[in-house]
Amino acid sequence: MSDDGAPPSPSGDHPLRVAVVGAGPAGIYAAEALTRQDTVPVVVDLIDRLPTPFGLVRHGIAPDHPKMRAIRDTLHRTLDHPNVRFVGNVEVGADIALQDLRRHVDAVIYTYGAALDRHLGIDGEDLPGSLAATELVAWYTGHPDADRARVEAALAAVRSVVVVGVGNVALDVARVLARTAEELEQTDMPQHVLDVLAATTVEEITVLGRRGPAQATFTTQELRELGELDGATVLVDPADLELDPGAEERAAADRTVARNLAALRGWADHTPQPGMTNLRLRFFGRPVRLLGEDRVTGVEVERTAVDGDGRATGTGDVEVLPADLVVRSVGYRGIPLPGLPVDERTGTVPHDDGRVLRDGRASPGEYVAGWIKRGPSGVIGTNKHDARETVGSLLGDAADGRLTVGGPVGDLVEELVARGAQPVLIDDWRAIDAAEIALGATYGRPRTTLHERESLLAAVRAATARI
Repeated sequence: MSDDGAPPSPSGDHPLRVAVVGAGPAGIYAAEALTRQDTVPVVVDLIDRLPTPFGLVRHGIAPDHPKMRAIRDTLHRTLDHPNVRFVGNVEVGADIALQDLRRHVDAVIYTYGAALDRHLGIDGEDLPGSLAATELVAWYTGHPDADRARVEAALAAVRSVVVVGVGNVALDVARVLARTAEELEQTDMPQHVLDVLAATTVEEITVLGRRGPAQATFTTQELRELGELDGATVLVDPADLELDPGAEERAAADRTVARNLAALRGWADHTPQPGMTNLRLRFFGRPVRLLGEDRVTGVEVERTAVDGDGRATGTGDVEVLPADLVVRSVGYRGIPLPGLPVDERTGTVPHDDGRVLRDGRASPGEYVAGWIKRGPSGVIGTNKHDARETVGSLLGDAADGRLTVGGPVGDLVEELVARGAQPVLIDDWRAIDAAEIALGATYGRPRTTLHERESLLAAVRAATARI
């Protein structure tokens, strides 16, 4: 307390203490925005339930996109800031309750993303051989929580694949499954992933969209990369590219749509090539049922028509696409953090300019950024603007006296250790990083991802023992 009994304002001796829950791009950009300003003194604990930082940069961007994944070199500069402390391997709600965390800090910014996949809601969706894109992506990026047995069983003896969805993640999945073993060899995928993919001979991949090419959400760069695959031929039905007036208008007004259509038209005269994987981009079709008894054998697809508002409706024209594997990539939604409100309809935290709303009112000291704030949209860079908006609200609250420095509390990491947690700090992460580079060198590649939590923590212990 100050001499007049009011809570003290942040100062160099008593900086504002902020916990950022989630060390992905949104969380790191929030930490960057907090520490790059000099109006309000701030220290940041960047908390993540994984022992590793970077979130979707590490476990979302496909490993065959090394230039995009290299953004973590830029993000790492924030982790090295003297006023930022990385606290990995700590799950809020399990290792420490949200209410206990809030006693240690003056403000919390929730940036933990949207990890749940959306379902198709059709019969047969739970059959073996039906996967969410989140499951497959977690597996091939080496996420510690990936269900290796389930994914590898689904990939066994696969010849034909249907990927439902026409966003960038759907294209990532199709591209990874279509790549040759030689193309994947220099990625940082775990070795068991490379071994399984090398043994999987996919002959046919269909990327299925319920609406037309003018409504697809993939970016042109992702789309064009399909045409650069060594072992695949991209096929497009010319009839799918015949646009109605509404789609023509959309293409004329949106450069991305126009560029996408140009790329698709460049493939319209392609024909299947012997020994190549056929990668079909198919539009105006929605899955209505997955077929099979012991596992997926096909997808019943209904032809759709798109109205002037971009809504797809069924026409009653149904056919069956053979499929040994079906991967749904139709969106993500946020999961509730114990003690934090989440709108069940949108899967996001209610907020006003990043200030968390509880019962319609701003909750003092609580903020939100990233996908859990706005939903799963945008690219990596979108999180930077989003985080800055939230941090602007936080700093405004501090300047107006709505956010002040609390009384003395014990150190968060010391309390976590006392509770039995094993927090991973920045030097521990550096040990993991070095271990992955060393493991990659044994295979002749820049890095190989450690995929098991115990392997990650063993790297930390080994480095500690050498000190």
